[in-house]
Amino acid sequence: MFKKIGIFMQMIKFEHTLFALPFAFMGALLGSMVMSGSLPSWRDIGWIVIAMFGARSAAMGLNRLIDRVSDAKNPRTANRAIPAGLLKAGEVIVFVAFSFFLLFWAAFKLNPLSAKLLPIAVFLLVFYSFTKRFTWACHLILGLTIALAPLGGWVAVTGKVDWTAMVFYFTIMFWTAGFDVIYSCQDVEFDKKEGLHSIPVRFGVAGALKIAKVFHVLTGIGFISLLFMAHLSWWYIAGMLIAYAILFYEHHIVSPNDLSRLQTAFFTMNGVLSIVVFSFTLIDLVVQTN
Repeated sequence: MFKKIGIFMQMIKFEHTLFALPFAFMGALLGSMVMSGSLPSWRDIGWIVIAMFGARSAAMGLNRLIDRVSDAKNPRTANRAIPAGLLKAGEVIVFVAFSFFLLFWAAFKLNPLSAKLLPIAVFLLVFYSFTKRFTWACHLILGLTIALAPLGGWVAVTGKVDWTAMVFYFTIMFWTAGFDVIYSCQDVEFDKKEGLHSIPVRFGVAGALKIAKVFHVLTGIGFISLLFMAHLSWWYIAGMLIAYAILFYEHHIVSPNDLSRLQTAFFTMNGVLSIVVFSFTLIDLVVQTN
């Protein structure tokens, strides 16, 4: 049983929840401070964790299920759980259904708006996995999906959506789209062969890396906007400077002629960035409340 659980966790890349969970917490922190001037309750944080695990697990499970045929053809993904025969499609369907149950349970426990927004969340979670079949804008759709984490955190503690929440939402959307464009560069030849769509396929690897830089410039502008909209201060600024340095390094270590360090750019740097931004925002808000 524990071996099977480990396979499921590996399938959904459980460790990658680190990319989105800090931003979900950050959304909750900012929303609570902007709306009430206090930190969110531990109850809300607990339900946010459950909602995030459910949403993330459902999305990854669906993606692996829907892409199982193309994954089996791609040497980079052929060892994933389903094409490798470690999990059956039926088992993954049950796992996805349970994950959606966790998401729905948590949303209804939080507030009415969280529950009302569930159809949008479910649509994006399901829709994203099909987008590479017909549009190179799939990276932006993924961004819209992953960015539900900070927006969901905000809504979870406030029951409202305002301009600050939307700026944060689109900031994380462009951050996600940017690193997904970089990541997809390694599959450009396979995607062309299979008739799949992506920005590297449409614009070439060199063009894709330039577009990723534009997306991350927009991310930087979004973070600066939050400084003023959420009334943050020096601790937040320090975190932003570190985040900008990480983004610069991420783009520095990959080039059209050398993608050998792409895994470092995608996994390590983005995980560090999300934790840094959340941590310095938390320090800033704690200092302000004392």
